[in-house]
Parts: sequence; structure tokens; C-alpha cells
Amino acid sequence: MILLFCGLSGAGKSTLAEKVKNKLAAENIFIEIIDGDEYRRKLFKDLGYSMEDRFENIRRLGLIANKFSQHNIVTVVSAINPYDSIRKELVRSYKNVKVIHIDCDLETLVKRDTKGLYRRALLPADHPDKLSNLTGVNDPFEIPENPDLYVNTHKSTPKECTNEICAFIIRSIVKEKYMYNTYAHVS
Repeated sequence: MILLFCGLSGAGKSTLAEKVKNKLAAENIFIEIIDGDEYRRKLFKDLGYSMEDRFENIRRLGLIANKFSQHNIVTVVSAINPYDSIRKELVRSYKNVKVIHIDCDLETLVKRDTKGLYRRALLPADHPDKLSNLTGVNDPFEIPENPDLYVNTHKSTPKECTNEICAFIIRSIVKEKYMYNTYAHVS
């Protein structure tokens, strides 16, 4: 199973991915996290933030996620992933891909601003430190159409969000095993 955690910077994607991984480890459910920031820093230094580069980044992350998923490792791709068409491309390209929208309102994100990105994006246009391509402020974020799960980190606590995501994963695993066993007996 591949889980695409998508949402704005600071919404809680990486935090929730780690919490979900830790909670499910106790249930012997193995999870690999593919953090978009980490992969950009270490492997995909050639990519910028144009639409084309963002698409290529997600394609690469999807390919890596699929390799883990083929070995029955639940794989979380934690990336902003702002465009609905590339999310849909991954859903079509790989088996058992689920889109999880990690949402938080902009006002809360500006207050959190863990990386200082929102402060820089909101600077005057002529400021030398101005960030001009922050998703959700001055670059688009397309809200997922019909995500498999919606989680709002402004309205729910991290523990509530973690529990909701873990329950979703467990339900999906049970459903997939049931479908496999039913198909295997029919063949």
C-alpha cells in the first residue's frame, strides 16, 4: 500500500507519518516513510520548484514507494504534492495507492511557520529574502478531489489524527487481504 500524504508546508505530514509509523510498529505493521524534503535534499538536487520539476519529483517518489510496497511494506510518501493530476497519475500507475489530505488552515500555518517559509513568502515583492513559490501562498495547491482520507490538523490533535490514519490503514489492509483471499479461492 502506498499512502500519499499531501498538504501545505507545516500541516503535519512528516510528524503524522512518524507517529503512524511508531504506533503501527507495535502492531507489527512495517512502514517506510519517504519524506519529500529529505529526498530533495539528498537525491533530487537537480529538481527545482517549477510545475514540471514538482511532477518529476512525485514520479520519482512514487517509483521508490512502489518498490517498498511490492514487498508488503506500507509506504508513506510525505510531500506537499500540490497538483491533483500527478496524484491521480500515481493512483493509476501503481497498485493500492491512497491519497490522504493533511489539511490545516493558512492562518494556523503562518503561526506555526516551523521553517520560516510563510514569513518569507509574505515579505514585500522587492525584498531580497522574498520566497515567491510557496505552495498555498503564491504557488497553487489543488485540493485533492475525493481523497481516500481527510485529516485536519487544526481541528484535531496529533493523537486523534494519528489514530484516524492508523485505523484507515488497518481497515485497508484487512480489506485487501479479504479481496486477495476471495480472488485466490475463485481462481
